Amino acid sequence: MGVVQTSESTQRIVKSSPTELEIRGMTCSNCARHVTEAIQSVPEVASASIQLDAGRATVRWKGAPDVGAVMDAVKREGYGAEVIEDSGLKIEDGKEDPELKIQNSKFKTENRQWSPLSGWQFNVVVGLACTVPLIIGEWVFGWAMERWFQWMAFGLASIVQIFCGARFYVGTWRQLKVGSSNMDTLVALGSTTAFAYSVWALFTGAHGHLYFMESAAIITLISLGHWVESRTSAKAEGSLQALLHLAPQMARRRNADGNEAEVPVRELRVNDLVVLKPGDHVPTDGVVVEGEATVDESMLTGESIPVEKAPGSICYAGTVNLNGHLVMRVTATGEETALAHIIAAVARAQTSRAEIQRLGDRVSSVFVPIVVLIALATGLFWGFAPETARHIAELWSKYLWPVVVPESALAAGIIHAAAVLIIACPCAMGLATPVAIMAGTNAAARRGILVRDGVALERAGKITAIVFDKTGTLTQGKPMVVSEENFGRDGQMVEVRKLAAELARRSNHPISQAVAKLDSEDVALQEWTEMRGSGVQGRLRLNGQPATALVRLGSLRWLRESGVDLAQAKAFEEKWSAQGSTLLGIAADRNLLGMLAVEDTLKPGVAEVMQQLQRDGLETYLVTGDNPLTAQAIAKAAGIPSKNVFAEVRPELKAQFIQDLQKQGQRVAFVGDGINDAPALEAADLGIAVSRASDVAREAADIILLKSDIHAVPEALGLARRTLRTIKQNLFWAFFYNVAGIPLAAFGFMSPILCAAAMGLSDMVVIGNALRLLRGGGVHHESTRRNTNGK
Repeated sequence: MGVVQTSESTQRIVKSSPTELEIRGMTCSNCARHVTEAIQSVPEVASASIQLDAGRATVRWKGAPDVGAVMDAVKREGYGAEVIEDSGLKIEDGKEDPELKIQNSKFKTENRQWSPLSGWQFNVVVGLACTVPLIIGEWVFGWAMERWFQWMAFGLASIVQIFCGARFYVGTWRQLKVGSSNMDTLVALGSTTAFAYSVWALFTGAHGHLYFMESAAIITLISLGHWVESRTSAKAEGSLQALLHLAPQMARRRNADGNEAEVPVRELRVNDLVVLKPGDHVPTDGVVVEGEATVDESMLTGESIPVEKAPGSICYAGTVNLNGHLVMRVTATGEETALAHIIAAVARAQTSRAEIQRLGDRVSSVFVPIVVLIALATGLFWGFAPETARHIAELWSKYLWPVVVPESALAAGIIHAAAVLIIACPCAMGLATPVAIMAGTNAAARRGILVRDGVALERAGKITAIVFDKTGTLTQGKPMVVSEENFGRDGQMVEVRKLAAELARRSNHPISQAVAKLDSEDVALQEWTEMRGSGVQGRLRLNGQPATALVRLGSLRWLRESGVDLAQAKAFEEKWSAQGSTLLGIAADRNLLGMLAVEDTLKPGVAEVMQQLQRDGLETYLVTGDNPLTAQAIAKAAGIPSKNVFAEVRPELKAQFIQDLQKQGQRVAFVGDGINDAPALEAADLGIAVSRASDVAREAADIILLKSDIHAVPEALGLARRTLRTIKQNLFWAFFYNVAGIPLAAFGFMSPILCAAAMGLSDMVVIGNALRLLRGGGVHHESTRRNTNGK
């Protein structure tokens, strides 16, 4: 919920729905990245997602929407923005805030600028219609030197410059106004240089080749490249768009009189009753109050097996009721649903930055001014020392390919300078990391793996050791009490199992919940406390008397430390520890009342996963609060070396254990279920939490696994390695392309047309390489091998 200041200086609570903005001036994915970073720099913004091909931005808010700050941030980056009407910001009762409506209209009026362009498709259609005749006339019919053809070329090239080139010129002007430059600057300079020289030569009657075709082809080919790029880039963020369309627009609400009515989802409120029929998408989060059915949650968690739902079960927005009739009570709406939190997590990850990206950003920030200087030097070199330049070109041509140099020194200088400007676009360098992170995080999201940001993805690719918690991580997380023994004297206090159940009932720990399923009776407990990683305790009052005994239920280590004598339970401990059971003791003061053996079976495929991780060079560890015998039994079944098993480790000491590994040079990942594991998740180089969809908002882990399948762990690490490798490949290609392309263009081996095509191709190579991450299936079979230097 947020607060909006009204004209009466009163505060009203509003629902901060996403705000849609129209963004002008974006020409490539780099522009989209700059706009995203600008929007997310505003403190009130939770996340922002950009649709490059549509020229739109969706802004999600943490609290009070500050549209003005977002507009200013976008403007400072050299882009235009306006609020799309009815894009959000609704009052609690569903009516639009008139103050905000006026404010939004003001922004629209101040920022509206007419543009003849409706997108890259317009540029491509008009550009090809004008450029193809010029290419055919020059290359097929040889009319380049015909006077009538030169005038026709002037007319067609002028159309391309004015209508198709306007997008680049406007972008250049916006960047200049904020003291910056980008790819638009290079394209505008390169195309204008060739066009201006040709106009001068045409009107002065200068002899020689005119470059109208080249000036038109530059804009047309680059527009074609951006059009393809915008469509291809959309695939990289496909999972986010899929998530955005999961929730339905309408819901079937049961009214107080029992009648059902179709209503917009935005009108639903907490505690409303929603009817779900077979095939319906769940509109909001809720709890089932009536009926039974199976629900497909694969779109959120990656789990392919449908989940049974009955009264008391939780349903998530965006999931699908496969069969059966359900009535659900709404528990969360809008931005509070698990789906909204997952969307925010994916959007945040897509637009995040990795450490390795800083190199590309540093180079890109100074690249355009350097390229302009190189182009100027190229033009001056060809203009004032043409013979020397020709000689160098001829020497290189012996090892490369023949070069055609204009006869006029002026023409040679201008056209080669234009080629340098076009070939040296920094787009590929700027895209190398972001597009790979976007594709990698989307590929992960499709598999129920949420990555917090690019830094987490980068760290995941460099892990050398992985530490597992036991309960809920290696095991099913569904423990059951399999044996119990009473050591109390006849008639002492109350029956042990009932006392244990009552002590455990208030705890959310899986083991406590298993004990709570035992018979429970109304025991007068006072001062109930949960000791994290140890157990629970309270004071017991009998027959209305003051509290007389401190009763405990918890680990044997804790009871020993509390002075409880466990000698009589030795046989029980040895028997069940050897079977991998978790042992709990029940004591009153220092007297042992009984023992419980709790068993939680290993998840399917745990041993296979451990073998895979070890085969790939990762050290595997088990750290648990269980007793050593139980820990060793579990480790043996899982395939974890006994020397890497650490038992009776309290939650706060798990973090210390991880730090000790880090001091040995290990880069450590910790995998836990999030219960009592926060210190370890924070201490690890990479925290991996096995969580429910409803826990995403409060989960502090670097990677969140929404499915319980243990194979998700090597799957996530393997995908991270692939993403890191893709980033390095993209950066190598971007640097190689520019290092090789600039000298080739400077000495005439690449014409401006070829440079324009190569520039678009370089972007496509980077994007295409990143899209390989989206190819489905088999990610967990990807080798996570590390080389000797750990990279």
